[in-house]
Amino acid sequence: MHRFFAPATQFGSGHINLDADEARHLREVLRLKSGHAVAVFDGKGNEFLCEILTVSKRGAELAIKEKLKPASPESPLDLTLAAAMLKGEKFDLIVQKAVELGVRRLVPLRTTRTDVRSKEPTSRLQRWRKIALEASKQSGRAYLMTVEGPIDLTSFLRSSKPDDIILFSECGGESLPAHIPTKRMTAIVGPEGGWDDIEIENAKAAGVRVVTLGGRILRAETAAIAVATIIQNRFGDLN
Repeated sequence: MHRFFAPATQFGSGHINLDADEARHLREVLRLKSGHAVAVFDGKGNEFLCEILTVSKRGAELAIKEKLKPASPESPLDLTLAAAMLKGEKFDLIVQKAVELGVRRLVPLRTTRTDVRSKEPTSRLQRWRKIALEASKQSGRAYLMTVEGPIDLTSFLRSSKPDDIILFSECGGESLPAHIPTKRMTAIVGPEGGWDDIEIENAKAAGVRVVTLGGRILRAETAAIAVATIIQNRFGDLN
C-alpha cells in the first residue's frame, strides 16, 4: 500500500488533508484517484488507513478509515546520531540509513577536519530532511527522524548531557559498555581523517565516554552506519 505523510496540523475530524507536494506525488506519479486506499503517517508514530475523497493541484482530502500498526516498529532506544558532515552524497547516505536503523535524531557536526564549505550545510539541510521523509515512507516507519541544523562539536557537547554520550574514536578508547542506565543515548562519529587530538581531550574533559571498536579502519559514512547498527543491536531492538 502506498504511504504518505501529513503532520498533525493537516488532520481534521475523520479526515486528512495532504499538502500540494504529497498530492502531486499521489496524482501525477502514482496515478491514484478517488476511492483508492492509502496509508498516512503523522511522523509521531501514528499511521492510518485512508480512502481518497478528492484530489486537486492544491492538495488531496482523505477519509480516515482506521488506525494501522506501522510496518516498522520503533526501537525502545531513543538514539541520537551526531555525525561529522561529509562532502557530496556521503552524508545523504548516512541520513537514509539512520532512518532505516531507527535513529530518532540526527545532528550534523562541524569538526576541526570537516571538509565542507561554510555555505553548503544550510542549503543541504532541506535536502537531508526530504531524504529522511522519503526513507520513512519506504522503510515503514511512522516516526519522522529529526534532522537538526549543523552545529560545531564544542557547542553540541556544551548543550548535551555527558552521561548520555559516547564518542567513537579510531583508537585510544575503551570498549562499548554492556549496559546503559537509560534508554537514551547519543553516539558521536567523526569526520574523514578522524578526530583532532584536542577534540578527544575536550570530550573526555566534558565527561564523555570515548569508545573504540576493534582495529578496523572504516570510511566515515561506513562508521556512522556501523555504529548505529551495533548500538541498536546491543541496546535497541535490532537483534
